[in-house]
Amino acid sequence: MLARQTSNMPFTQMRGEMNRLFEELFDASPLNWLDGRTAFPPLNIWEDDANVHVEAEAPGLKMSDLEVLVMNDELTIKGRREYQEQDKGVAWHRRERGVGTFERSIRLPFDIDAEKVQAALRDGVLTITLPKAASARPRKIEVTGAQ
Repeated sequence: MLARQTSNMPFTQMRGEMNRLFEELFDASPLNWLDGRTAFPPLNIWEDDANVHVEAEAPGLKMSDLEVLVMNDELTIKGRREYQEQDKGVAWHRRERGVGTFERSIRLPFDIDAEKVQAALRDGVLTITLPKAASARPRKIEVTGAQ
Protein backbone atom coordinates (compact mmCIF):
# COMPACT_ATOMS: atom_id res chain seq x y z
CA MET A 1 0.00 0.00 0.00
CA LEU A 2 2.83 2.40 0.84
CA ALA A 3 4.42 1.84 -2.58
CA ARG A 4 1.16 2.79 -4.30
CA GLN A 5 0.87 6.07 -2.35
CA THR A 6 4.50 6.92 -3.04
CA SER A 7 4.12 6.28 -6.78
CA ASN A 8 1.10 8.63 -6.95
CA MET A 9 2.83 11.35 -4.96
CA PRO A 10 4.38 13.18 -7.97
CA PHE A 11 0.98 13.29 -9.69
CA THR A 12 -0.73 14.58 -6.55
CA GLN A 13 1.93 17.24 -6.20
CA MET A 14 1.62 18.16 -9.89
CA ARG A 15 -2.19 18.42 -9.59
CA GLY A 16 -1.80 20.74 -6.60
CA GLU A 17 0.64 22.94 -8.51
CA MET A 18 -1.67 23.03 -11.55
CA ASN A 19 -4.60 24.06 -9.34
CA ARG A 20 -2.50 26.83 -7.79
CA LEU A 21 -1.36 28.00 -11.23
CA PHE A 22 -4.90 28.21 -12.59
CA GLU A 23 -6.14 30.04 -9.48
CA GLU A 24 -3.39 32.65 -9.90
CA LEU A 25 -3.79 32.83 -13.68
CA PHE A 26 -7.52 33.44 -13.62
CA ASP A 27 -7.49 35.17 -10.22
CA ALA A 28 -10.76 33.58 -9.12
CA SER A 29 -11.03 35.38 -5.77
CA PRO A 30 -11.30 39.04 -6.73
CA LEU A 31 -14.09 40.59 -8.69
CA ASN A 32 -12.83 40.82 -12.25
CA TRP A 33 -13.92 44.38 -12.62
CA LEU A 34 -13.18 45.38 -16.19
CA ASP A 35 -14.19 42.64 -18.57
CA GLY A 36 -14.50 39.43 -16.59
CA ARG A 37 -11.04 38.27 -17.72
CA THR A 38 -8.63 40.84 -16.34
CA ALA A 39 -8.11 41.24 -12.60
CA PHE A 40 -8.31 44.82 -11.41
CA PRO A 41 -6.24 46.63 -10.48
CA PRO A 42 -3.25 45.34 -12.45
CA LEU A 43 -0.24 44.88 -10.17
CA ASN A 44 3.54 44.89 -10.24
CA ILE A 45 5.10 43.15 -7.23
CA TRP A 46 8.78 42.80 -6.31
CA GLU A 47 10.89 42.43 -3.19
CA ASP A 48 14.22 43.39 -1.73
CA ASP A 49 15.78 42.13 1.51
CA ALA A 50 13.52 44.18 3.79
CA ASN A 51 10.29 44.91 1.87
CA VAL A 52 7.75 43.78 -0.68
CA HIS A 53 6.76 46.56 -3.08
CA VAL A 54 3.43 46.69 -4.88
CA GLU A 55 2.33 49.08 -7.61
CA ALA A 56 -1.34 49.08 -8.57
CA GLU A 57 -2.89 51.05 -11.39
CA ALA A 58 -5.67 53.25 -10.00
CA PRO A 59 -6.45 55.87 -12.65
CA GLY A 60 -9.03 58.43 -11.68
CA LEU A 61 -9.21 57.29 -8.06
CA LYS A 62 -8.45 59.26 -4.90
CA MET A 63 -7.03 57.79 -1.68
CA SER A 64 -10.50 58.16 -0.16
CA ASP A 65 -11.74 55.74 -2.88
CA LEU A 66 -9.21 53.08 -1.85
CA GLU A 67 -8.74 50.74 1.11
CA VAL A 68 -5.56 48.72 1.69
CA LEU A 69 -5.71 45.81 4.15
CA VAL A 70 -2.93 43.49 5.31
CA MET A 71 -3.31 40.37 7.41
CA ASN A 72 -0.37 37.98 7.90
CA ASP A 73 0.66 37.09 4.34
CA GLU A 74 -2.33 38.54 2.44
CA LEU A 75 -2.73 41.97 0.85
CA THR A 76 -6.20 43.20 -0.15
CA ILE A 77 -6.89 46.30 -2.21
CA LYS A 78 -10.49 47.51 -2.30
CA GLY A 79 -11.92 50.49 -4.07
CA ARG A 80 -14.83 52.19 -5.72
CA ARG A 81 -15.17 54.31 -8.83
CA GLU A 82 -18.43 56.22 -8.90
CA TYR A 83 -20.54 56.57 -12.00
CA GLN A 84 -20.47 60.17 -13.15
CA GLU A 85 -23.75 61.50 -14.47
CA GLN A 86 -23.54 63.12 -17.87
CA ASP A 87 -25.72 65.89 -19.20
CA LYS A 88 -29.01 64.78 -20.73
CA GLY A 89 -28.83 64.36 -24.48
CA VAL A 90 -25.35 62.81 -24.46
CA ALA A 91 -24.90 59.92 -26.90
CA TRP A 92 -22.22 57.42 -25.82
CA HIS A 93 -20.01 55.99 -28.56
CA ARG A 94 -17.92 53.80 -26.29
CA ARG A 95 -17.87 53.14 -22.56
CA GLU A 96 -14.96 50.97 -21.43
CA ARG A 97 -13.92 52.41 -18.06
CA GLY A 98 -15.27 50.32 -15.22
CA VAL A 99 -17.46 51.76 -12.48
CA GLY A 100 -18.50 50.31 -9.16
CA THR A 101 -16.54 48.44 -6.53
CA PHE A 102 -13.54 46.16 -6.89
CA GLU A 103 -11.49 43.98 -4.57
CA ARG A 104 -8.25 42.15 -5.20
CA SER A 105 -6.42 39.93 -2.72
CA ILE A 106 -3.02 38.38 -3.19
CA ARG A 107 -1.02 36.04 -1.01
CA LEU A 108 2.57 36.87 -0.36
CA PRO A 109 5.18 34.17 0.23
CA PHE A 110 5.82 35.36 3.84
CA ASP A 111 4.33 37.36 6.70
CA ILE A 112 4.34 41.16 6.67
CA ASP A 113 4.84 43.63 9.53
CA ALA A 114 1.36 45.19 9.19
CA GLU A 115 2.14 48.05 11.61
CA LYS A 116 4.74 49.50 9.21
CA VAL A 117 2.93 49.22 5.87
CA GLN A 118 2.84 52.45 3.85
CA ALA A 119 0.60 53.36 0.90
CA ALA A 120 0.70 56.40 -1.37
CA LEU A 121 -1.24 57.41 -4.48
CA ARG A 122 0.50 59.51 -7.11
CA ASP A 123 -0.35 60.07 -10.76
CA GLY A 124 -2.88 57.22 -10.75
CA VAL A 125 -0.46 54.65 -9.31
CA LEU A 126 -0.99 53.23 -5.81
CA THR A 127 2.40 52.32 -4.31
CA ILE A 128 2.41 50.04 -1.27
CA THR A 129 5.54 49.21 0.75
CA LEU A 130 5.12 46.11 2.91
CA PRO A 131 7.98 45.51 5.36
CA LYS A 132 8.72 41.84 5.83
CA ALA A 133 8.16 40.43 9.29
CA ALA A 134 11.42 39.85 11.17
CA SER A 135 10.95 36.09 10.77
CA ALA A 136 10.85 36.49 6.97
CA ARG A 137 14.03 38.55 6.62
CA PRO A 138 17.35 36.98 5.81
CA ARG A 139 19.56 36.58 8.84
CA LYS A 140 23.30 36.35 8.49
CA ILE A 141 24.73 33.54 10.58
CA GLU A 142 28.29 33.89 11.76
CA VAL A 143 30.40 30.86 10.94
CA THR A 144 33.01 30.00 13.54
CA GLY A 145 35.82 27.48 13.49
CA ALA A 146 35.70 24.22 15.42
CA GLN A 147 37.33 24.44 18.86
